[in-house]
Amino acid sequence: MTNPISRRALIGGLAIGALGAPAILRAQQLFTAYPFTLGIAAGDPSADGFVLWTRLAPDPLEPHGGMPLAPVEVEWQVASDAAMRDVVQKGTALARPELAHSVHVEVAGLSPGRPYWYRFAIGRERTTIGTARTLPVAGAAIDRARFAVAGCQQWEDGLYTAYRHMAAEDLDFVFHYGDYIYENRSQPFPIGYDGRARAHVRDWVGGELFSLDDYRRRYAQTKGDPDLQAAHAAAAWFTTFDDHEIQNNWVGLIDQKNTPPEIFALRRAAAFQAYYEHMPLRRASFPGPAGIQIYRRARFGTLLDAHFLDTRQFRSDQPCGDGFKVDCPGEDDPKASVLGAAQEEWLFGNLARRETRWNLVAQQVMMMRLDRRTGDEPQPIRNMDSWASYTVPRERVLSRFASLGNVVVVTGDEHQNFAGELQTGRGAPAAVEFVSTSISSGGTGSDKRVNTDRIIARNPFLKATNDQRGYLLATVTPDLWQSQWRVVDQVTQPGGTISTRRSFHVERGKPVLADA
Repeated sequence: MTNPISRRALIGGLAIGALGAPAILRAQQLFTAYPFTLGIAAGDPSADGFVLWTRLAPDPLEPHGGMPLAPVEVEWQVASDAAMRDVVQKGTALARPELAHSVHVEVAGLSPGRPYWYRFAIGRERTTIGTARTLPVAGAAIDRARFAVAGCQQWEDGLYTAYRHMAAEDLDFVFHYGDYIYENRSQPFPIGYDGRARAHVRDWVGGELFSLDDYRRRYAQTKGDPDLQAAHAAAAWFTTFDDHEIQNNWVGLIDQKNTPPEIFALRRAAAFQAYYEHMPLRRASFPGPAGIQIYRRARFGTLLDAHFLDTRQFRSDQPCGDGFKVDCPGEDDPKASVLGAAQEEWLFGNLARRETRWNLVAQQVMMMRLDRRTGDEPQPIRNMDSWASYTVPRERVLSRFASLGNVVVVTGDEHQNFAGELQTGRGAPAAVEFVSTSISSGGTGSDKRVNTDRIIARNPFLKATNDQRGYLLATVTPDLWQSQWRVVDQVTQPGGTISTRRSFHVERGKPVLADA
């Protein structure tokens, strides 16, 4: 059995020469550089705790992050004050090489509905101090919740300036909808949505991702960004993945390269492991042969019931060959699935409880059934990788939403801001959907894309769009939901400034959008 390397143990050949050294100094000899280069994070908050995360990586882009192939003991502390004087819990955790020397500490026994501060240490090495809030208890009467929605952070397309601004918001939690990394090789000559050359800001290291080491290095490069680290340290996150954490537009065991399913399963397993290693997830999400448990629920007192969905693992193949296509018979397949039977039943069961003023449905791909035509095309064009091309399961879900009158859907994937009203096939109002723009994917962008007005004219339920980078900020009270598009003016150079591009509100019981 391999013994963990702790303050009382040494790496192989160091032992003889260091036996006389103080224990705290012996720990320093593990590292030739600062070990906490990838920052810290908290996630999956509950009423009595949250998950604390870090990963030891003194040389993050090297194999194993520059770490020895042995377990290392890491100290952690949670305090009731920002100065870390009143430590209320502490302990040690093993950073194992099998998990890239990441640690996931599930802290419990804390008081509900309040902030805590935390850090990690090995010997004299310390992390920065992070903060996370516990959730209110399920039955508590809460008058306000505030959270941000973010994702789609293509490294090469722009800087993570929006995260620096998001870290300054006073948030109860963050929902990350996916595309934390992108799996493609470096593209130094990117082409924008208008067909013109787009600014190339910085390079990925390495080619397309296939192996566990490939995915680990991509996460290490991404998590080294200081603005992203600041946003993680400022609030607890609920994270889910979309497609680019594995491969563009994958569903189930189907990729977009006609790879045999048993071969793609190996790539997917490697990607899931790397995802778990780099996210503040609970043990319940530990990946295994069947996949990874990523859909889950969180209660925010009597105010908000949050349902975080998985629209990738259980989805049937995109109809019509995927892509942006004209309507085809495959969209009406009665056997089609987005959530899978078990997850759909889980969601409907949660909604049926009617235990909170609002229901948040946080997920990855647009629910609005947009006609994407921007010119004089004779037939409607749909995004086959969205709910628009799965009409039967979409109708089931929207019919449940319509019976409640208190559902707000937040979405990502589109690299734009959208605000619209969801309706059943019979035109009954079901919910409101806010699609949050990207952090960097798509580059700086502009206020609106070309021909946006034609899109809005063809889709009367779509009320507004925007093509800048940033995040969605939501403030929820018992009878009013407010959402703001927080956008930065540019992402190609440091120093982008933040502003509120537009604000909306929704009254409880009336799934209709209004300008705030």
